[in-house]
Amino acid sequence: MKTIASVAIAAILIAASVSSAHADTRSGSGTGPRGGTASSTGSGSCSNGTCSSKQTVTGARGNTATRSNSGSCANGTCTTNHISTGPAGNSVKRSSTFSR
Repeated sequence: MKTIASVAIAAILIAASVSSAHADTRSGSGTGPRGGTASSTGSGSCSNGTCSSKQTVTGARGNTATRSNSGSCANGTCTTNHISTGPAGNSVKRSSTFSR
């Protein structure tokens, strides 16, 4: 899990170094071994050194979870924010700041 988070942070920071605006949207779905279908939609954008993304996952039973991320760098200091919300509405928030 830490590896995935590290890759996500690195992707945000690399994208944050791009000064032009960029946006992307993706979606997909799959069927499990018992015939249930899960789907995922996500979008992200970067503009002027700040990047953000949001992903929504809906499970086979209709439960939904979301994850939002943002990151920016200025004057050698980078800040990231992450919010994950589970199907019951409980949220976990994480923020970090570091120098490069």
